[in-house]
Amino acid sequence: MTAPYAVQLEEARGRFYSEVEALSPFRSPWQRDRDRVLHSTGFKTLQYKTQVFLNHEGDFFRTRLTHSLEVAQIARSVARNLGVNEDLTEVIALAHDLGHTPFGHAGEDALAHAMKEWGGFDHNLQSLRLVTEVESRYQAFDGLNLTWETLEGLAKHNGPVKKPSSWLVDFDQAYPLKLTSYASIEAQIASICDDIAYHGHDLDDGLRAGLLKFEDLEEVPLLKTYLDEVRALDWKKRDPVDRDQRMRHELVRRVINALISDLTENSLLTLKDLAPQSADDVRYAGRAIIGFSMDMAKKNKEVRKFLYANMYRHWRVLRMARKARKALTEIFSILGDDPRLLPSSWREKAIMKQKTGDETACRRVVADYIASMSDRYAMEEHARLTDLSILV
Repeated sequence: MTAPYAVQLEEARGRFYSEVEALSPFRSPWQRDRDRVLHSTGFKTLQYKTQVFLNHEGDFFRTRLTHSLEVAQIARSVARNLGVNEDLTEVIALAHDLGHTPFGHAGEDALAHAMKEWGGFDHNLQSLRLVTEVESRYQAFDGLNLTWETLEGLAKHNGPVKKPSSWLVDFDQAYPLKLTSYASIEAQIASICDDIAYHGHDLDDGLRAGLLKFEDLEEVPLLKTYLDEVRALDWKKRDPVDRDQRMRHELVRRVINALISDLTENSLLTLKDLAPQSADDVRYAGRAIIGFSMDMAKKNKEVRKFLYANMYRHWRVLRMARKARKALTEIFSILGDDPRLLPSSWREKAIMKQKTGDETACRRVVADYIASMSDRYAMEEHARLTDLSILV
């Protein structure tokens, strides 16, 4: 039984295109959403999209796919602890990065700059575009036709939308998502569990790759606490060869557990204080309900600052990021100037927009195409468009 402030099945607001939910009697609407996301082309492509390290740099570094799975696992645990809708929480977590470009944030930066004159680019908004327009799987509609609650979560999981893009304004007029309110408690959980997941696994990958050393972590209070705890374990019986691997795992699991525990405990206190009696009480509470305690929020911010300075700005990461931005910028420039060079299905869409004189819509098709690429495909497409030795 879910808490009164959770999104309830009997209050589900349906889908943009009407469907008979009874056709799937053994699945809730949000389980159907989850399955549509899992089977989508966009979700499969996340397997070959950068988290921090490019896919070809190693088989065991996180990708956008493994990141999304870890977010969903953590988010479901928190949702269960708070007695809210686990299925809705899970699908928002799984879908939150569907719109990410190849090459991670470097790719997003490049595409945002390239699209500056035509409405910009944001991976969160692109996730919403992908599930409402870009995916082409069903005879009856474009996109995945996900439920209102899932679309609301994708649009607002980072909070009320204060400056919506023109595309989102148009979408909201056709299918109002209450952009000025907070999202459901389930979407808030998915959002903050995104932070927990990437802080944990980026720390793990940074240590694995040698960009970080255990000694470096001593400057961060939260990390030092659990590093000291791990070092105090009895390591005498363990082979020195795999000791670092075990230490790394023991450290990361403690950090993630501390963040989840604090988030759960503090959110329960907030819920007790505000006592919301419905999902709309959460939406109109005037503040985020899901969050860390002040002390943990400070410590978490210190972890973020440390990773930014020592990992995301490491010369190895910066070097690859610069190459990625250059590649995507050149792809956009070439295809945007001449959309006839796009593959057939994309070409038809772009040229049709261009013929109506809508250059913004034409460029948006190019951006959709680039955002849908995997790292590997983007590198291959760049070579096809710029390398004279490649004939096709």
